[in-house]
Amino acid sequence: MSEPTSAKAKIRVDGVNFWYGPKQALFDMNMSIAPRSVTAFIGPSGCGKSTLLRLLNRMCDLVEGTRHTGTISLDGTDIYSPALDTIDLRRRVGMVFQKSNPFPKSIYENVVYGPRMAGVRDRARLDFLVERCLTQGALWNEVKDRLHASALELSGGQQQRLCIARALATEPEVLLMDEPASALDPKSTQAIEELVGQLKQQYTIAIVTHNMQQAARVSDQTAFFFEGKLIEVGSTEQIFKAPVQKQTEDYIRGRFG
Repeated sequence: MSEPTSAKAKIRVDGVNFWYGPKQALFDMNMSIAPRSVTAFIGPSGCGKSTLLRLLNRMCDLVEGTRHTGTISLDGTDIYSPALDTIDLRRRVGMVFQKSNPFPKSIYENVVYGPRMAGVRDRARLDFLVERCLTQGALWNEVKDRLHASALELSGGQQQRLCIARALATEPEVLLMDEPASALDPKSTQAIEELVGQLKQQYTIAIVTHNMQQAARVSDQTAFFFEGKLIEVGSTEQIFKAPVQKQTEDYIRGRFG
């Protein structure tokens, strides 16, 4: 389906098709994501949610035999342009994965990894980034007295918040989250959801979730995917209360999926 795109969009997806080898995984995707908002991608497993998310910072480039047609733009610039630096793109568009993946280093070294790779050497600057990003990640008060302890000693929920803080340390504009709370207990899930609500004041966020209640709680816009197609996208309130497409309503009401 097609969806009107806005001149104010942070991200625009126009006519995107995508293939893993001979298998087409996405069909004619069209949508826009507004700046400083949360967009939830919902739909059954294997419907294309994570594939589109990974296309937004070219993570699919790392998979051999993939190709796409159509355009994805960030602030009006085609992110698949040969002139675009993919390292800079992934700095601007950060990623948080389903399974927390802290490096086997200290909490401090996890956060400063990206800035160090970008050439930041000033200790005062790095210290500032660690405190700021851990505070943004709602983790500073829990770890400020053990910054040089191993990140692997943290609980699952703390590790996921550390991964969010690490993603923020490169000062991205967009944060992509692929089921960031699916492996967490209810208390940690609530912490992540509250964090998403705070982060959207500064960042544009796209989140894949299988949890429809979570999508309803955290997002401003919801996109429903089915079998590689974008069936419907709109405000979260409209999608959950008055979906236009019967497929969307059936999924929301738990009739399939």
